[in-house]
Amino acid sequence: MSAHNIRSELSAIVWKIDISVGDRVCEGDTLVVLASMKMEIPVAAPFAGVIQSILVAEGATVAEGETLLVISS
Repeated sequence: MSAHNIRSELSAIVWKIDISVGDRVCEGDTLVVLASMKMEIPVAAPFAGVIQSILVAEGATVAEGETLLVISS
């Protein structure tokens, strides 16, 4: 198994976290929803795997490139 960081593609607020540590996800599942400029931007799983850690909380502000969570394949 290898771990992969899932990063924010823009500066935004973490609006909703749809997963928990240990959850098994499929490619395309929504992991986190970010909010920026009154738009909701879903962050989808790039591949199937297991959530290893969540590094942000709902309501937190994240910078572009900041790691949101770690998923293992």
